[in-house]
Amino acid sequence: MNPNTQTASEATSAPVEAHPRAFEPVTLVITALMSVLGALIGIVLITSLGVSPNTAVIGALVAMLIGRIPLGVLARMRSQHRQNLVQSAISGSTFAAANSLLTPIAVPFALGRTDLVWPMLGGAVIGLAVDSWVLYRVFDSRLLPATGSWPAGIAAAETIKAGDTGGRKAAVLGVGAVVGLVGALFKFPTSAAGVGFLGNIWALAMFGIGLAVGQYAPDFGYDLGAERVPHGLMVGAGLVALVQALLLMRTRKGGTGPAAAAESDNDDDERTVEAPQLRRGLLEGMGLFVCGAIVVAIAGGVAGQLSVPALVGWVALAGIAAIVHQLIVGLAAMHSGWFPAFAVTLIFLIIGLVLHIPTVPLALMVGYTASTGPAFADLGYDFKAGWLLRRNAVPWQPFEIEGRRQQYLAQLVGFGVALVVVAVAWKSFFSDGRVPPVSEVYVATIKGGLEPGTMTTMLLWAIPGALVQFLGGPSRQMGVLLATGLLVATPDAGWMVLGALVIRQAYTMWRRRGLTAPEARKESDEQAENDLSLVGAGLVAGSSLNDVGQLTKAL
Repeated sequence: MNPNTQTASEATSAPVEAHPRAFEPVTLVITALMSVLGALIGIVLITSLGVSPNTAVIGALVAMLIGRIPLGVLARMRSQHRQNLVQSAISGSTFAAANSLLTPIAVPFALGRTDLVWPMLGGAVIGLAVDSWVLYRVFDSRLLPATGSWPAGIAAAETIKAGDTGGRKAAVLGVGAVVGLVGALFKFPTSAAGVGFLGNIWALAMFGIGLAVGQYAPDFGYDLGAERVPHGLMVGAGLVALVQALLLMRTRKGGTGPAAAAESDNDDDERTVEAPQLRRGLLEGMGLFVCGAIVVAIAGGVAGQLSVPALVGWVALAGIAAIVHQLIVGLAAMHSGWFPAFAVTLIFLIIGLVLHIPTVPLALMVGYTASTGPAFADLGYDFKAGWLLRRNAVPWQPFEIEGRRQQYLAQLVGFGVALVVVAVAWKSFFSDGRVPPVSEVYVATIKGGLEPGTMTTMLLWAIPGALVQFLGGPSRQMGVLLATGLLVATPDAGWMVLGALVIRQAYTMWRRRGLTAPEARKESDEQAENDLSLVGAGLVAGSSLNDVGQLTKAL
């Protein structure tokens, strides 16, 4: 439910509360220092363990500790909103450094073309900048609503609130965090269980089924990944998801059709981004991605290797791949807290091989595509955290919009720091053989080519993927989530998600016992959701702490 429930008289008569600014001296210094830490954590873990942890909870905890230092100027950090700015910056710098910058430039390096590292870095910076700009423009639209799950955002917000208020909520969150941390130490994917307590049940059920099938299919002699079955499902689901997104862009309040029916339970007046703004944001993003592809083509020498028609096709495909990649990654992250960035990039790599794109242009397109998505998803997490922390402001909407703008500026600080860290550190990391594993997979696939029948298999499996996505509608993203689960296939994660869903349903029914009045049942269900959301947030937070703790292992 949207927090904007105050009356019109309240909204007009109440003084507008000023949101803390990202460029206040104390806040800026702390965000910059924490961003350096986040960027270093990101590049160390992505090159050694192949993972990039969400450092938002770490940022929130450090900001809370700084706020309790008995020094006047640091007392400002006791503000939940300043803590939100810090956690936004550090998580942004982590994903930007690891996923959006270092991974793309490692592709030409692993290919043996070190002369293309700097041009690729320029293209990755453009991809990162457009990625974050588009999310800033379209967050809290019907496509990417603030009421969506965004699990890591809930974990960050609840951590900040618990540190500020304490009490029962802090205790529940703390217990959940301890369980999440201990479970993760014993190699259980507790973040998956946490996700199961958050968000749309249908979407998470498909995610859990995909995880379970992906884990156990090899035991029956069928390697889904090698056969490209999940990739085919994602192609079909992704195409339908794009059509559904276009319908959401066109639908007006009171409209009809699949998009309107799927969203009929939501009030469009409660959104801060309406359909025309969503349309402009996505179209601007498409145009900017195409411009970025032109820059990559010129800087990387692609223009000299392709004919004019082929060059036009390459630019168009790179631009489309970038925006499709970010949308699919963002939708998956919103519902599941996991994003299949590697797998979706691999889909476009396979398409490039089918089209017989030469090696170097294909490598640059893959790097450019890989630069989008993770920062898009991470900014969604951070905006969700801020939205939860700002929900009681009066008047709400001006404060929410200004707070979101300040978060975006804080993330830009994180991105700038990440760029400097990557520009300085990449050569020493790569020369020591510390290259992101996913980049090496991309290059190996480019050099090895396709197995016979790969595209046919993907197209056949695209049909059920499209069907599941169509039946679930845009609010559930069932096809995208099924494909995401199959692609991730983390051991035991499926059981964690499905088990959490069973517990969630059982707890809700238990709280309902003896209640017959619809109002009482509704209130009971809301309280159950609140309780379980705290548990889920704690599990995700604890698992994130363990991920960051892997830094010692990497070092």
